[in-house]
Amino acid sequence: MKIIDIESWNRKEHFEFFSRMASPYFGFTTEVDCTKAYDKAKENGHSFFATYLHKSMVAINAVHELKLRILDNQVVLYDAIHAGTTIGRPDGTFGFAFIHFSEDFEVFNAELQKEIEEVQNCSGIRMNNGELGKDLIRHSTIPWNSFSALLHPTPLDKTESVPKITFGKFSLRDGKKFLPVSAEAHHGLADGFHLAKYFEEFQRQLDQ
Repeated sequence: MKIIDIESWNRKEHFEFFSRMASPYFGFTTEVDCTKAYDKAKENGHSFFATYLHKSMVAINAVHELKLRILDNQVVLYDAIHAGTTIGRPDGTFGFAFIHFSEDFEVFNAELQKEIEEVQNCSGIRMNNGELGKDLIRHSTIPWNSFSALLHPTPLDKTESVPKITFGKFSLRDGKKFLPVSAEAHHGLADGFHLAKYFEEFQRQLDQ
């Protein structure tokens, strides 16, 4: 972890400007073509959810600005960002899961499957998992519907700096599968340009 020298930071004025706002968050929703990733996942017997979650994490870790957080009144850059995600249960509730990032899909997926099993075998929101630090991304999935916009619950805490990414149900058009994705970040730390870099890398990962 590296502490950013705000006084010499090229985002100093951006950070101070947006940090004065009661809600300094911004985001947008778009689609990615998940056709190749879906077909490859099914060919290999992998979960499509695990596949796109891992590819999202690879993309997140490729964008410097999405690894920045506000911690103890300082801006810090984490070496690696991990995955926080919601996992649904048959009774209609969900619990939080936390998965350490690994470039290796098999390593990442093994921990994800263990977390899914633990969520399924407990009750409640599982707040103790993934809430110990800020070196994560909050992921959610809405598998029942596609969407073109999304609203997140957000505490009015200007130091809340963990980005949020939500996936929806893919839709079919012209023989291709399109996955809706909403991304939200603290505007003092990142701009639309940086979210666009994430989506560009995410699409590249999905196409591999």
